Amino acid sequence: MQIDIKTQAVTQLRQTFSHVARYLGNDKPASRYQEATYGLQAETNFHYRPLWQPELELYDKRRTQLVMKDWYVLRDPRQFYYGTYTITRARQQESMEKNIDFVERRGLLRNLAPAAVEALVLALVPLRHLEWGANTHNCHVTAYGWGTALTQATMFHTMDRLGLAQHLSRLGLLLDGNTGESLAQAKALWLNHPAWQGLRRVTEKMLVTQDCMEVFFAQNLVLDGLLYPLLQNHIEPHCAAEHGPAISLLMDFLPQWFDETSRWVDAVTKACVAESAANHDLVAGWLAQWGALVNDALEPYAGMVLGEKGPQAVKAVEAILEARVGKLGITLDRAVA
Repeated sequence: MQIDIKTQAVTQLRQTFSHVARYLGNDKPASRYQEATYGLQAETNFHYRPLWQPELELYDKRRTQLVMKDWYVLRDPRQFYYGTYTITRARQQESMEKNIDFVERRGLLRNLAPAAVEALVLALVPLRHLEWGANTHNCHVTAYGWGTALTQATMFHTMDRLGLAQHLSRLGLLLDGNTGESLAQAKALWLNHPAWQGLRRVTEKMLVTQDCMEVFFAQNLVLDGLLYPLLQNHIEPHCAAEHGPAISLLMDFLPQWFDETSRWVDAVTKACVAESAANHDLVAGWLAQWGALVNDALEPYAGMVLGEKGPQAVKAVEAILEARVGKLGITLDRAVA
């Protein structure tokens, strides 16, 4: 008996899942990021309307005044999905742990004078509460935003802000010898110190802002776009000059993280304002409104840390943000109230 073995090639009808193919076409293979992003937003068969907002669906585009034909254009240029995000952050955490270990082994903060410790706690540790606010704000965008391209990135951003709050807490523990006194002191400063009340007021105002995209721009573009350059260009160098370079090692994660995430925030902003003139004017109005609030909030904080150089530093970071939004196609003098 003779047996003939033959092979038969099976041609794929499409290169990816049908919900992804609707965006890419059947003949285009999808990346892992695209397969983890496109077409995943729930759009039908919701179980109930929210009891607190019965006029809206559970997921509803009307939760923001911003109008997009396709919310999936708000793609993340970093192409983060769960795998790439966790791998990237794990590597960054390892690098940060080395910096912390170096500071601990060399005792670089151990011999600081009590006045220096108090100054550093006053200037830096209450930022952990601001980062907790940023965590909650981005959680709001994740809960009520539309389209996985946006909401998966804001969820990653939510966890980033929790990590930043924890890093700032560890800075406080290094300053107080792991007693936790600096954390209690930082909470009291956040609640009562006059220089922190402007930033606290802005943070709490965002907590009660309903429009999820307004919260996105207020926190991730305006507040971060002013605060982080202030920290990076003015406050961290000042603290390092006054109290030693260990502060620069411990704060090194802040500018690196800000530069990376700014690419994503800029991409989302550019896509939103390019959609329509109405979107442009809406976003410009939000930026003008929140920019004024944040500038007023930063002045007492910068003055507390930098002294007479504070007002000049605030003006410098304001110019940086104006140049940044200008490159994104936003004309602030067209802002509407």
